[in-house]
Amino acid sequence: MILGIDSSAVTAGCALYENGKIIAEQFLNNGHTHSETMLPMVESMLNNAGVTLADLDCIAVTAGPGSFTGLRIGIAAVKGMAVGAKKPCIAVSTLEAVAYNFMGFDCVVCACMDARCGQVYNALFKAEGGIVSRLCEDRAIRAEELSRELSGIDGKIILAGDGAELMDNFTEHKYELAPYPLRYQRGSGVCFAAAGRNTISAAALMPTYLRLPQAERERLSREKNGGV
Repeated sequence: MILGIDSSAVTAGCALYENGKIIAEQFLNNGHTHSETMLPMVESMLNNAGVTLADLDCIAVTAGPGSFTGLRIGIAAVKGMAVGAKKPCIAVSTLEAVAYNFMGFDCVVCACMDARCGQVYNALFKAEGGIVSRLCEDRAIRAEELSRELSGIDGKIILAGDGAELMDNFTEHKYELAPYPLRYQRGSGVCFAAAGRNTISAAALMPTYLRLPQAERERLSREKNGGV
């Protein structure tokens, strides 16, 4: 049994997975702070499913890319639960969690999240026959560069993630925008992505940012230019 948690962007979600199926799930997109909603949402779902932390085999969480604050909230919550319940963890790519929303499709999934500054966090996946396979590593890439890359891919391409609308408006090519219920990362996608993966300890669970936080980038820029 896997508890899957996501708080990597604007949305937040959690789900319970057992024996190849999702037995419970909750999803929020109401703009509330994840630090206020995440643990109560998980507690409510577990109570409704009649499950305790002791029943779990592991806890999975999106470790990045995504919002620096959102990732820290989710990982801190999982670390606390895992240590208290003595359970192992699994770190899942946020972009891969998005791709697992499309297990029932035959397409290329372009998972993208708004990274600001004209960039998106992106990875490409192939969904076929109920199997999701990775086509490239997670990366931060300029929107126009990704658009050129997508123009060279044959077949059906679905844009998903909170950067999907940005890419859909930006690109000169027409791709299918994921339907709203499948567009964002969900706890169920975290669970499916985590199934069968090797576990790690709570202490080893760390965020994957792909690039430095803005404050750190600004500090390095000032130092490079001789500022303080």
